Amino acid sequence: MSRARDFADLAGSADAGGISGSNILHNGAMQVAQRSQSRTGRVTSAYYTCDRWKQFINNMGSWTIQQSTTAPDGFSNSLRLACTTADASPAAGDYIIVGQILEGQDLQHLKKGTSGALSVTLSFWVRSNKTGTYHIELNDVDNGRTAGAAYTISSADTWEHKSITIAGDTSGAFGNDNGGSLEVLWWLGGGTDFTSGTTVNSPWQTRSGNFINIAPSNVNLADSTSNEWYITGCQMEIGEQATPFEHRSFADELARCQRYFQSVERGRGSAIGNATGATQTAFSHAFPVVMRASPTVTQIAVGRHNCNHDGYTNQNKSHVAALVDVTSTGYWFYNDGYTVDAEL
Repeated sequence: MSRARDFADLAGSADAGGISGSNILHNGAMQVAQRSQSRTGRVTSAYYTCDRWKQFINNMGSWTIQQSTTAPDGFSNSLRLACTTADASPAAGDYIIVGQILEGQDLQHLKKGTSGALSVTLSFWVRSNKTGTYHIELNDVDNGRTAGAAYTISSADTWEHKSITIAGDTSGAFGNDNGGSLEVLWWLGGGTDFTSGTTVNSPWQTRSGNFINIAPSNVNLADSTSNEWYITGCQMEIGEQATPFEHRSFADELARCQRYFQSVERGRGSAIGNATGATQTAFSHAFPVVMRASPTVTQIAVGRHNCNHDGYTNQNKSHVAALVDVTSTGYWFYNDGYTVDAEL
């Protein structure tokens, strides 16, 4: 079974206090935004602002994506998407989605693929100027399985709390590894490939094609540059009842996010290393948490270091970027100012 309902009582209260460890999602209060607080003109799928929250965009307008300070009572931040180039008549395969991808090894307690598979409840605060029916999806990437449900934004520009329960799936176990096994998706619009039939608003089933059929009832948030959509207080937990949101400290949430992405800013630290030439100095950097996998390391800017070395005393040079080695625990580099990315 699955069901959606407005839920503004104790379960939606920000100050009631949640059950520690209950929330399977990361950064549900949109506290952490290591990459940027705002990006404009976004037209492709990527992680842009709030950590762990990916925007899936395929030829469906352009967007400003922000870590916003507009939030319901008890929260400080939300994730905002605002349409800046409209697409009122999307092509068949177009879509705009917001979601989070979770590792299979973090989902074993759901008992998916067994006779004892557990239900989960997804709850969140949402706000938009565009009222109507929206859809969420749980996409089992490992097994090509899907479940979904609709929710309604009833009042324009008003925070509303939603709760959706989806029954456990007795088919298809999640892989017990660090791969992306489950996508938790909020659909904001799609072409006829996704809106031409009956909504998948029922127990788990085989996914038809690449995406769930969200049905003609789904709002198209891309149909006007006046449209915007906010979300925060996102929680997914075991059971058929939403509990109060689990507020985590910023430090705790940051550490969870750093498993997937870190920004090593130029000029924000020091390290002991070796001068290897007039314009090169080698340093090692240990990550504050072990990353999900060996990350992709990208240089932000050429750094400058004072170094002592025979023939190169007190050289203050612009250094050449040259990554030596990288693992999930740290890396050797010939520069400062990097981002390290191990996102799913």
